Amino acid sequence: MAEGFNTEDMLDMYLLENGQLLEQLQETVLEQKDADCFDEDSINEIFRTMHTIKGSSGIMMFDDITAVAHKLEDVFFFLRESHPKNVPHLELVEHVLDVEDFISGEMEKIQNGDAVDGDSSELIASLDKFLDKIKGGKAKKSGKDIPKPEHEEPKQFYIAPVATSDSHFYKIFISFYPDTEMANIHAYKIVYALKEVAEDLLYAPDNIISDEESSKTVVEEGFKILLQAQAGKDEISQLVSEGYAIEKAEITECTAQEFAKGLHDDGDARIDLESSVEEIEARGKPGLEVPGKTSKDKIAPGDFVIKTKEPGRQKKLAKDKPKMEKASFISVNVTKMDQLMELIGELVIAESVVLQNPDLKVPGLNLDNFNKSAAQLSKISTDLQNVIMAMRMVPLANTFQKMNRIVFDVSRKLGKDIEFEMVGEQTEVDKNLIEHISDPLMHMVRNAVDHGIETNAEREAAGKTEKGKVTLSARTEAGKVWISVEDNGTGLDREKIISKARKKGLLDDARPDSSYSDKEVYQFITLPGFSTNEQVTEYSGRGVGMDVVVQNIQAVGGVLDIESTPGQGSIMSLKIPLTLAIIDGIVMETGHSSFVMESGVIKEFIRVSEDMMIHEPNGDEYVMVRGECFSVIRLGEWYGMKDYKEKIEDGMMVFLEVEDKKVALFVDTLVGKQEIVVKPIPSYIKKVKGLSGCTQLGDGSIALILDPAGLVG
Repeated sequence: MAEGFNTEDMLDMYLLENGQLLEQLQETVLEQKDADCFDEDSINEIFRTMHTIKGSSGIMMFDDITAVAHKLEDVFFFLRESHPKNVPHLELVEHVLDVEDFISGEMEKIQNGDAVDGDSSELIASLDKFLDKIKGGKAKKSGKDIPKPEHEEPKQFYIAPVATSDSHFYKIFISFYPDTEMANIHAYKIVYALKEVAEDLLYAPDNIISDEESSKTVVEEGFKILLQAQAGKDEISQLVSEGYAIEKAEITECTAQEFAKGLHDDGDARIDLESSVEEIEARGKPGLEVPGKTSKDKIAPGDFVIKTKEPGRQKKLAKDKPKMEKASFISVNVTKMDQLMELIGELVIAESVVLQNPDLKVPGLNLDNFNKSAAQLSKISTDLQNVIMAMRMVPLANTFQKMNRIVFDVSRKLGKDIEFEMVGEQTEVDKNLIEHISDPLMHMVRNAVDHGIETNAEREAAGKTEKGKVTLSARTEAGKVWISVEDNGTGLDREKIISKARKKGLLDDARPDSSYSDKEVYQFITLPGFSTNEQVTEYSGRGVGMDVVVQNIQAVGGVLDIESTPGQGSIMSLKIPLTLAIIDGIVMETGHSSFVMESGVIKEFIRVSEDMMIHEPNGDEYVMVRGECFSVIRLGEWYGMKDYKEKIEDGMMVFLEVEDKKVALFVDTLVGKQEIVVKPIPSYIKKVKGLSGCTQLGDGSIALILDPAGLVG
């Protein structure tokens, strides 16, 4: 299928445009899934979407996608033209989403280079059955048949572009081999290639896309092209001859006058540059005569459409419309963005190496001019970082829409009446982060629908009159993104969780159950294999797989926060950084090693004395500051280092706060604040608790990046 399409650009554009159409389609459908029916605008939009996908898939020769899109187009054409009553709305929504799933699946195969082998027959049969169902004998009652949708080519009128002194004119005649299949598509590829250099382009036959029968004409009579371009004959020859099933290509340079005669041999059939717009338009309408002009006059195809305004008003050419300010967009491969991000990271490191060079610390050097230039360099470097960060930021809307689809599918299968709400879906995060949070979010949303919200009967028995509701929200706060999944279901059962935790030996026997806070208890469900559910469903239980959620979130420097009120519902919140690439960090030293801690979790630095310390018999240490007690972690002992400072007065206490947990980290000395380029720890090094990555400092040495969640937890 589609062996004739060797042009990767066309395939990429096909995938990009249809992918965007399918995203808009799913958003439109899910927005109106709870309504009684689709409104007129949505019906027209879905019809146009299917018509577009059908047409582009037909050109690319993906037959099953074309057939499915055509069948759904028929359904919405009937809805648009006939306005039938009592259409089963939810069933229609499911059919549209099934079509979207099928086309998305086929496009994913295309993207991966796999065979496009999906079977559309069952889906088409179900759509046929649904179409017969909603017709319901209406045609018999009215005695009229609903006309099938037909594609009507828009009228086009040729207005020749102005040639410059550098313009060249060419007549091109293409002969294809007699056994060439779909020669019209091959001809279109030639036109597509020539448009890159063309100032003006005419070809015959001009219906190679809209009429499959033109393939026979192209093979028997050849394909004629008139080209106006500033390119040389050699460049044109290369564009025409490469990669096509062409038997012969004749390229002849001609004069502007010969070009103006058009594609036809008839001397009277030439491009009319003198007649008025009304005369040209009238000649395009069958049966209309214009004084002084014969019916033999023909109009060559062109790229400008004449727009008709109200009757009695002058016609206006589309190209004469006043220029409007509009945004320009370009699609860029994500890999190139990642490479650019890495280069900027290296630039930040190189900047640190220059500004912290030991040669600059020689006494007596006058560095005023250098410092001014360094400040300017730092400003440009920072602005460059901000720009590339903004380029990588994408809204969470698409990810949230996927969750909307999950809620719809799962609630339908479980027979629960659930409303889904999105808040802050335009919040932007780094594209790479979205890939890490999609799976955790999906698991949390499924749990909320499956085990968080009761069945309709259980809610009624509990006296809950409102519908079950899942709210997915996002917000930014202090350089972090909070994403929350909230439900108004049963909430978590504290006693049940504690009982299960005690059976698994997770509780301290000497500590009473009442001494555990709710947050401490709820964190037990994130441990591997921990579940309070007696029965596991296909969507898993609340707690089953939650350890994977936590692992994925911690891998990007995030944390999971759980709140719950029995009988009222639960809130699970992900706290993740805005980006993974460059962070503000505090550099510190212990022993002969350097460490970096993200500045956002550091609350303060205090130099403490021994009389502020509390030493427990089991070796635990605490420090009292302003009447509050903090547990102490000696970084040197934590990693079994040597030559670190043991006396409290000789070092510095760094106070951290993560998820309402506070701890004091004892280090030898503080070096300063620095922008840190996060690098992953090599895979051949065993994962160490409390470390999340590494970076290169200005002096060329390597510093380990501390993971605050790993230290506090």
